[in-house]
Amino acid sequence: MAKYPWLERNGRLSTLKLVVFIGLFIPGIFTAIELANGVLGARPFIEANHQTGTWAIRFLFLSLCVTPFGRIFHWPRLILVRRMLGVTAFAYIVAHVTLYAASEHFDMLKVGSEIVLRFYLTIGFVAVLGLAALAATSTDRMMRRLGFKRWQKLHRLTYLIALLGTIHFFIQAKSDVAEPTAMAGFYLWLMAYRVIQSRRKSKVMPVWGTLTLGLGAGIATALGDALYFKIKVGAPIMLVLGTDFSLATGLRPAAVVTLVGIGITVIAAARTYVFRPKALARSAT
Repeated sequence: MAKYPWLERNGRLSTLKLVVFIGLFIPGIFTAIELANGVLGARPFIEANHQTGTWAIRFLFLSLCVTPFGRIFHWPRLILVRRMLGVTAFAYIVAHVTLYAASEHFDMLKVGSEIVLRFYLTIGFVAVLGLAALAATSTDRMMRRLGFKRWQKLHRLTYLIALLGTIHFFIQAKSDVAEPTAMAGFYLWLMAYRVIQSRRKSKVMPVWGTLTLGLGAGIATALGDALYFKIKVGAPIMLVLGTDFSLATGLRPAAVVTLVGIGITVIAAARTYVFRPKALARSAT
């Protein structure tokens, strides 16, 4: 294993790893600066807590994107940053929990009782414990100690942790559920991709399959969004569906998921038919 995270195993500098490594600090630095300058509103620790928690989920989802994106975009070296993204998600979740404790003046008895009594905090705390277990076993040494198969089974808990994190995010968001709804759509895309690929012989999903997956995830997100508002405020399902893909009300979660799915398809098509990797081009001749 390389001594520094921006190096490859042979000691050479990896531009990809260096760029990602630097980028991982940017959200945390901005939050720290805002907190220090007192621009986070009347409850600065709560706002900083929300920001770090949101970025923890984002980085966790990005780690789940590594395998499908590496295959769809014919970019196997993307696997080099998966561990980095996962460990960063844990670092941000530690900051998230610490800031929550700070908002309660480090009254740990109160913090513990809140976690037990509030359902969404209980869910979030279970996700934190799961991420802690994955972070503790993320090293090559622990992989060898556990054995690859047991290690792989353990780290598949990432899927459950991401689901728990999304539920926690959704309940905590209360009135503004746009991003957690979009996250749910992306989660559906990521899980559907893995289920479909587990039943296929080829490691690379065809471009038409990627497009179908993106459109399907977008439609499912719209249906979930419409059902939520029907239950929450009694909004007519067809009315919500009509606004989900309309730019008149801004980018709704279903539109975001659909556009991202189309974007992934466009990049996949470009990599497959235009900017073809040498190995892929040789296999086609």
